[in-house]
Amino acid sequence: MVPPPTVLPDVLPTDRLNEGGMAIGQLRETLRQPHPWRNSLNVAVAWAEPALLLALVCWWTPSLPLAAALAVWATVFLLIGRTFARLSILGHEAAHRLLFPNKKLNDFVGAWFCDYPAFVPYDAYRRQHMAHHRDELGANEPDLNLYRGYPITRSSMRRKLQRDAFGSSGWKNFRGLFLALTRRSSRPFALRIVAVQLVLFVLMGLISGRWWLWAAMWLAPWLTVWRVLNRLRGIAEHGGMEHSTDRRHTTHVIRQTWLARMWIVPFNTGWHLAHHADMGVPFQQLPELHNELVASGWVTPAIEYRSYVSLWNALSGG
Repeated sequence: MVPPPTVLPDVLPTDRLNEGGMAIGQLRETLRQPHPWRNSLNVAVAWAEPALLLALVCWWTPSLPLAAALAVWATVFLLIGRTFARLSILGHEAAHRLLFPNKKLNDFVGAWFCDYPAFVPYDAYRRQHMAHHRDELGANEPDLNLYRGYPITRSSMRRKLQRDAFGSSGWKNFRGLFLALTRRSSRPFALRIVAVQLVLFVLMGLISGRWWLWAAMWLAPWLTVWRVLNRLRGIAEHGGMEHSTDRRHTTHVIRQTWLARMWIVPFNTGWHLAHHADMGVPFQQLPELHNELVASGWVTPAIEYRSYVSLWNALSGG
């Protein structure tokens, strides 16, 4: 899966980029400008969308024929799974301290409004994610089990996705939350997640009059839909690559489309090589940094996959 040296031109550094693809000088200052007001709106919309979806299924579907109501519930179920993609990426932005320039506000919103609702232990995730950036696919890579071993056979890929889609993978993660409650070191993180989930459970039940709404339309999409989306995104970022100081060896480049950005890679996270070239660039400027990498000749069409489907096919072609 690693591109051959013949398609990896040795063109860096330039007067705008250093040897690793990070912007320098005034370009660096421009690309690293934060967007606190836009991110406030991003967080608000990330919550408004599931609220409207749940209101739709609770108060509109009772008047629909059964077949139509089931179709609406199924669609909303899938879209709530997408909500976790959006919350997780905003939490990822906060882990990099790029959501808000005020550190206390950044961590408060990132933890309580993004990560804990998505069952992510914010502080532990930050430490793990910084380790990922320090040693991509190396011996100390915390996510190595997700990325290594590709390409795999189509039957193996199908089994992985089936385990995700039917909740087996999600249950292992959910069970880990209960185990964390039993350990003194991890109990504070786990209790915060449980507290937020309890608040969501009560609010959803009281507002809708349906005590089961949290389990059916929040927990269940996280256990299933989100696990599929998370795996597909993760392997698209680093699946089958190798440890190297050249990030073109560690991170895939995929052409971005509106459909992929809607479902798999919200908030520009699909420009992932640019993110690894400079993890201090807010997501709003990642397309601009990517364009700089292309203009320099460091990123070439030869290493770009035309779509996520084409990359997933390559990853499951072994």
